[in-house]
Amino acid sequence: MYYSLIILSVVIFAGDFWLKDVFRKMRGSNLKISLESALVSSIAGLIALVAINGFKFEFTVFTFIMALLSSVNGILFTFCGFRALNTINLSLYSLFSMLGGMALPFLQGILFYGEDVTLSKVVCFVFIVAALLLTLEKGDKKGGTVYYIGIFVLNGLSGVLSKIFISAPYEKTSAAGYSILLAVVSAVLSGLLLLLFFRKKPSAPNTPVSISVSAAMGITNKIANFILVIALAHVDASVQYPMVTGGVIIVSTIIAFLGKNKPSKKEYISVIIAFIGLMLLFALPDVKLLK
Repeated sequence: MYYSLIILSVVIFAGDFWLKDVFRKMRGSNLKISLESALVSSIAGLIALVAINGFKFEFTVFTFIMALLSSVNGILFTFCGFRALNTINLSLYSLFSMLGGMALPFLQGILFYGEDVTLSKVVCFVFIVAALLLTLEKGDKKGGTVYYIGIFVLNGLSGVLSKIFISAPYEKTSAAGYSILLAVVSAVLSGLLLLLFFRKKPSAPNTPVSISVSAAMGITNKIANFILVIALAHVDASVQYPMVTGGVIIVSTIIAFLGKNKPSKKEYISVIIAFIGLMLLFALPDVKLLK
């Protein structure tokens, strides 16, 4: 059942990525626009999560601290991401972002939570890395090493913080309560940053359509992450995050195939490699490589 939840979250994430591309084409992608979108998205996601949780609000000090850390991490990732795209190309940005999102939780689960190092996990991880590397395109932009590190670490920390929340022995809320508190903190931080630093900076105007797209982004993103937090309590991080990364590669390529910008031959091969990696995760025996 929990593997099915992970697959469902992957499909929702792919829809969220498509909505982000639609939004970017409508309004652009500077930092002020990103924060405006984060504010609208957080509020919309909050409403959806509160409804899912039966209009209950939960609170503990530990949950609040984790929500605050996750929100700050998300804002830093947004800032670093926009700075990175001024220096590195989109291909490198996607590569390091997705590698970090997979590798850090993978290593965290093995090194700090006693998850087994098995043949199936290692082979799947290698296949997903190969699939990501195949999508890499050479760019003209030079430098940007600090941004490679930034987007790698910050995106990886998102999964790391979720695992810490699920596994810590402190008093905490449910997964829904954590997701709701995270949406609240994200909305407050985004709003404060806009008021303090970006209020007078010009940007493309919002429209009812762009606000609706931001709201849809928030709902899909918050629900997908909420599902992953639920699954993480029952599935090893070293299994879940390679599944998410490989699944996003596959579903995003299918969405691209149905749209105007058809995938390249390399992207099709990347999907095949990612799919094989995911199949091997379940087909290979759970042979422990380290004892």
